[in-house]
Amino acid sequence: MGLSLQDPGGRLVGGMDEVGRGALAGPVTAGLVVLRPGTERGVAGLRDSKLLSPARREALVPRILAWCAAAGIGHASPQEVDGLGLTAALRLAGRRAIAAAAQRGAHPEVVLLDGGHDWLSLPQAPRATGPAGPVPSSEPDWCGTVVTRVRADLTCASVAAASVLAKVERDRIMGELSGGWPQYGWDSNKGYGSVRHRRALEEHGTTPHHRLSWRLTQAPPAAGPRTIGDGTR
Repeated sequence: MGLSLQDPGGRLVGGMDEVGRGALAGPVTAGLVVLRPGTERGVAGLRDSKLLSPARREALVPRILAWCAAAGIGHASPQEVDGLGLTAALRLAGRRAIAAAAQRGAHPEVVLLDGGHDWLSLPQAPRATGPAGPVPSSEPDWCGTVVTRVRADLTCASVAAASVLAKVERDRIMGELSGGWPQYGWDSNKGYGSVRHRRALEEHGTTPHHRLSWRLTQAPPAAGPRTIGDGTR
């Protein structure tokens, strides 16, 4: 897998990918890998994160970080997904990832996104109200150029690397959350709509980590979802 994007102007370029888009619980997460001008070699064994085992993804992280100029990871919370909508939450996570990379000394002027939809440079969404009231969020400014490429996660090294970093980080978060909410099986389903997860929702209701604006069960009760405690013991 070679360099994702050659820029003749010598600008810093980054590959970005997201994970958690279709989950019922947990954040949506964006990963960013910024490359130096002239970087041509990728990381041996690097592929789209969905094609790698968890152990292989973990092993690739330090090699990716050593290869790139800088990396960043950004999250948007379930409350931000509910209040802003998924597209605006993706943009928020992506711009937080850019800000994180910039703090490490690499602010990309060009970002390559997987797919055909530019969700990173859409106009800033207005302040919104979610199920629990106003949704606080701060969207870092970024005025760079976005390039979209279908199947970039399979053909572009920087995007594949970004998908690995995002997947490892989000899986770690869901594994930690699972310790407080073991009935939902987040250590294995990572917040996606598995049979066990949906069954637990029907039996126990929602948690503060669920996206309340989504259809979480097959037949939601008319009174709306229940919310159980905050997970503290």
